[in-house]
Amino acid sequence: MKKVFSTWLLLLSVFALSAQSSALTQTIRGVVVDEQSGHTLAWATVKLEGGTASAITDTTGSFRLKNIPLGRQAIRISLTGYEEVVIPNIEVTSSHEVVLELRIREKVQKLEEVVLKAGKQKNRAINEMATVSARQLSMDEAVRYAGTRNDPSRMAQNFAGVSGSNDARNDIIIRGNSPSGVLWRMEGIDIPNPNHYSTLGSTGGPVTILNTNTLKSSDFITSAFPAQYGNALAGVFDLRMRNGNNEKYEFLGQMGFNGFEFGAEGPLSRTARSSFLVNYRYSLIAAVQKLGLSVGTGNATPYYQDVNFKVNIPTKKAGVFSLFGRGGESHISFEAHDDKNLYSTTDGSLRDRNFKSLTGVTGITHTYFFNPTTSGRFMLAASGFDSRYEEIFFNKPTPDNQAFYKKNVQVKLSAGYTLNKKFSSRNQFTAGIISDRSKLRLRMDYIPNGDSVLQTFFNTKQHVTLLRGFANLGHRFSDKLSTNFGLYYQFFTLNDKQSIEPRWNIKYQFSPGRSLSFGAGLHSQAQPLEVYYYETKNSSGEKELTNKNLDFVKSVHTVLGYDMSFSKNLRFKAEVYGQYIYDAATEQLPSSFSMLNSGADFYFPDKTNLVNGGKGYNYGMEMTLERFLHKGFYYLVTVSLFNSRYTGSDEVWRNTAFNTRYVTNILGGKEFAFGKNGLLGIDTKLAIAGGQPYTPFDITASEAAGYVVFKENEAFSLRNDAYLRWDLKFSYTRNGRKTTQKWYVDLQNITGRENIYIRTLNPKSGAVDRINQIGFFPNINYQVTF
Repeated sequence: MKKVFSTWLLLLSVFALSAQSSALTQTIRGVVVDEQSGHTLAWATVKLEGGTASAITDTTGSFRLKNIPLGRQAIRISLTGYEEVVIPNIEVTSSHEVVLELRIREKVQKLEEVVLKAGKQKNRAINEMATVSARQLSMDEAVRYAGTRNDPSRMAQNFAGVSGSNDARNDIIIRGNSPSGVLWRMEGIDIPNPNHYSTLGSTGGPVTILNTNTLKSSDFITSAFPAQYGNALAGVFDLRMRNGNNEKYEFLGQMGFNGFEFGAEGPLSRTARSSFLVNYRYSLIAAVQKLGLSVGTGNATPYYQDVNFKVNIPTKKAGVFSLFGRGGESHISFEAHDDKNLYSTTDGSLRDRNFKSLTGVTGITHTYFFNPTTSGRFMLAASGFDSRYEEIFFNKPTPDNQAFYKKNVQVKLSAGYTLNKKFSSRNQFTAGIISDRSKLRLRMDYIPNGDSVLQTFFNTKQHVTLLRGFANLGHRFSDKLSTNFGLYYQFFTLNDKQSIEPRWNIKYQFSPGRSLSFGAGLHSQAQPLEVYYYETKNSSGEKELTNKNLDFVKSVHTVLGYDMSFSKNLRFKAEVYGQYIYDAATEQLPSSFSMLNSGADFYFPDKTNLVNGGKGYNYGMEMTLERFLHKGFYYLVTVSLFNSRYTGSDEVWRNTAFNTRYVTNILGGKEFAFGKNGLLGIDTKLAIAGGQPYTPFDITASEAAGYVVFKENEAFSLRNDAYLRWDLKFSYTRNGRKTTQKWYVDLQNITGRENIYIRTLNPKSGAVDRINQIGFFPNINYQVTF
């Protein structure tokens, strides 16, 4: 592997080397738009901070700043009647033009001086309806922070109120909620799990399909989200893909943990200003294995590949058309070497395992402005998900060697329309309708505990539709006080269940740099789709779908937030929140089971005869102290204290599986100029979290039964040791005349801390073992753009 790595690095470096210039420069260009209407703005002034370059936007809102020095730059945008905005920390390199979409907000009181500086743009969500528990997700941060692996999910784990379930997966736990309560959205359309090795209903995985090289700043919302988001309880990732360069062709090559990667972008038609953007990636380990070299993973080689693309076609009179998509394929096989490996089963038998996943989405959007204050957006998308997992008894002849088989297929057609109307600088109305029509093919065969015969647990082919609608009225009493009133509705055709959900938030800027915000709302979510189709036999021996009539699980969110800026680069934020959950799925007979504890793994519990009888609550306090990157230095400190509890049908209050009680993240970094066109960086992260609750084994009962039995009456009564991990990252950026090269070495878990992942029990011997999370892991990445 060392030879392959060295050869690849040498070839790319040699290809990218070019003559150095003593004064390398680049172009910053883009468009300025009204934040509320989205329409372009003419006559806005865009000026380089600390420099002489400036431009005035033309009738299409476009601007261009030429001969901008390389490095971190800031620009100021001003327009009569609008709040002045300063955008800091724009990375300018020699290889790629900087293309920006700048959003500014019209003043309510025209004579009042309002300047929105530095981090204020970053603190505020792009979606103007999200005023509480929301922030922008910068792709620059996703690459810069130590330990993120260029993964938006792992980057979000640094924010207050958020933690990961384990190092092996990128599931995120928001304020004690299950990861299955997270909504993924791209270009305004709800999308399937954007991760490799994913399963139906889950939201995380070991490796992301998302690519930070194709995304632009997006929104991450952790509670009380606005009316346009639904069918989710925990949080929202609202992702936006950037457009390709519509004037010149640009390319990218990259190698690292996420694989070998190649990207290209450029104009389809320079006169029409249309563009394309495409990025392809293939598993690094799989590529090395195919060369006949060993990397120490044996036969358990993770094979995966993915592609992300976008085509943007503006027209003179018919609006803007965009075609986008992302998709990934992954598969892996595990051999049963011994009874202590991670993949041993509850009955102690040895099994070979094979897993394959295929997921993707492609969609088209059409945005049309009827006038400068009124626009409509039509969305049409097709998404697919196909996963197969099987277990084969080790050294057992066919045809009786199959121990488990599961295949879930979902093909979903989504269509929607959103209307946005800006009546004035004070009032804005947004409404939309969405339909998700799913074709399902679900099957699972397994051997129940205590049995020896393979049985079919569910086998169905069905169509189901989720209909949704929303409306939101935003009102600004002044430049300091604003509010949003929203209403969300959803209807599930499988069992005719429906939910009407009011949403409300308010924000008061009582002095420059200080604000108070409050949000509240009702939120609901359908059960994982496969749960509705679990089969059970009645007294007559006929199969019934006893979970079919399950209602949505519901949650009432309330959040109070305080935001204070000590300076233009230093900010403190605190939030207190409460969430009351009801109608959670539980068993009919008294037990500790609740579906609220599922969603952080590859499967969901095989429980039948469920009812909406469970409750839960989450409450807590979060604090964030953040210095935005300034003069090459930044830091981020987040502290989250919370409590997450639930009741099953036995009505006993217990810890949820995600109640770690506290999470603390300390991040920091410094950039140093190295030569005329080089930059060195050092970034670090320290993560500390409480231990996750777990249910103890009933060893005596397990030995008697021949399979693992838990003490269900003591569910989540024990707790793992606290989690601690320290990451340290070194990076180097070098600009050539037309190329930029970036190297980094991310030393993850540098102390080799043994954080527990899971406990296992061999029911035959009664031996209890533990499997730890990631040990010391050096992640090396190289990128060249030209």
